[in-house]
Amino acid sequence: MSSLATERSAERPQIGLPALATGFLKMGLCGFGGVLPFARRVIVEERQWLSEREFVEILGLCQALPGPNVVNASIIIGERFAGLPGSLTCIASLMAAPILILVALGELYEHWAGVPKIDAAIGGMAIAAAALIAGNGLKMLRRLKLSLRSLFVAAATFSAIGLLHWPLIPVVLVMSLVSFLAQGEAAR
Repeated sequence: MSSLATERSAERPQIGLPALATGFLKMGLCGFGGVLPFARRVIVEERQWLSEREFVEILGLCQALPGPNVVNASIIIGERFAGLPGSLTCIASLMAAPILILVALGELYEHWAGVPKIDAAIGGMAIAAAALIAGNGLKMLRRLKLSLRSLFVAAATFSAIGLLHWPLIPVVLVMSLVSFLAQGEAAR
């Protein structure tokens, strides 16, 4: 039995729709520069809905699926705790406030685009967002007990996408297969 299946079968408190709604609304409102770092903090550290390992494994699955990772994760987490109504609640709560804010900011940007200070501020926000994503990735890696094989897969994936600029989908498909085969070999 996988570690995820073992953790999933362990007794876990029921999480109702109101708790899911407030948790995912908080993520949507506070997850500036990318929701993933904040979502991890809320889901794993604050609310303890998932263990670090469960979160990373769900995120790994979401990386291989089309669509935004956090939206995909909200579907999985919502379904796990409250079925289809949970999935719909999590998606709506995660997306409602950011959509409204984005529409309002889009209108403002339409008017102020091209102003040097506005352009500089947006460039600074992009750098901060990249740093948030990198920091969260390192934080997740430190908490996992990684084998040499896992580190190789992570380094190869980073190199292929980040350094060699290979296309994302083929790299994810190939490295998912490599990771799957490596885990199978390690289990023998």
